[in-house]
Amino acid sequence: MIPVLIWALISLSLAQNDLDTLFPELEHSRTIYVTENGPRLSVTADPSKVVTRRGGNATLPCRIHRDQSLAPNRKMRIKWTKLTSDYLKEVDVFVAMDYHKRSYGSFHGRVHLQGSSPMDASLVITEITLEDYGRYKCEVIDGLEDGTVVVSLDLEGVVFPYFPRLGRYNLNFYDADRGCREQDAIVASFDQLYEAWRGGMDWCNAGWLSDGTVQYPINVPREPCGGKNMEPGVRNYGLRDKEKNHYDVFCFTSHYKGRFYYLIHPSKLTYDEAVGACKKDGAQIAKVGQMFAAWKLLGYDRCDAGWLADGSVRYPISQPRRRCSPTEAAVRFNGFPDKKHKLYGVYCFKGHN
Repeated sequence: MIPVLIWALISLSLAQNDLDTLFPELEHSRTIYVTENGPRLSVTADPSKVVTRRGGNATLPCRIHRDQSLAPNRKMRIKWTKLTSDYLKEVDVFVAMDYHKRSYGSFHGRVHLQGSSPMDASLVITEITLEDYGRYKCEVIDGLEDGTVVVSLDLEGVVFPYFPRLGRYNLNFYDADRGCREQDAIVASFDQLYEAWRGGMDWCNAGWLSDGTVQYPINVPREPCGGKNMEPGVRNYGLRDKEKNHYDVFCFTSHYKGRFYYLIHPSKLTYDEAVGACKKDGAQIAKVGQMFAAWKLLGYDRCDAGWLADGSVRYPISQPRRRCSPTEAAVRFNGFPDKKHKLYGVYCFKGHN
């Protein structure tokens, strides 16, 4: 062992002497830093957030910055994906390489590159749907160089709490998702609920969000809603079991293409009569999401309680007044009455392209 150690020390000494001979001007205490050139390809998005509405079009920006030292490459690859709400997966949206282009899934036929210049990888999405809301990633690959950037697509719309005829706290996550879709909406994201809370939303029942968490917005702290000594905010129960746990849900909807209206009818209607009356008028009985969209986005105001598709009875008030939601603008809820009662009118919806 000792001879091996002596030999190692002799070798190190000889190596040091060789360095001194080759580089006599090099100071022993000097540190040499080796730097590489920065990335020769990058992508940027300005703005990083785009706001549109259902049924509209949107352009998600993605600009390529390519070093002139890079040789021209016809096979530069541009790929757009959509991030899931939990950021665990990416869904393919669009891929382009030279003349080869392909769109995927629900985006097929609705997306293309803006292509205003060879360095423009911006994505145009047409006929925006509620499901298009979210974050998108633009990835550009040029040989060994690559760059990515994330763009948010937001929708003008409204968040509303929802529970079915079964009553409160009866929905697992999948029931909640189905419930929102049946009412012309989707499960809201945390960002959408947070913006609704900032806008004054105050609701004491916990509901599912799209990321699998359960939360609720409180602007006026009180004992039954987390305690009166707590600060206002969005209360968070955290992630819950999507199969086993049951809550309400927060839904989100946006602008629609069509006409929402209260049907003028000579008499009050049972639920089945209400469905038939809308059908006779060339329409269908309106959904809860359509009423909330009309109220919030169009200022619809009507002080007549009417049937909706889920069997609930509601009416939208944009201008509070005596006998019609005197304290606040709101969609008033009369519950889920017996469908055989002839006590209410009906709200209809007539869609158009």
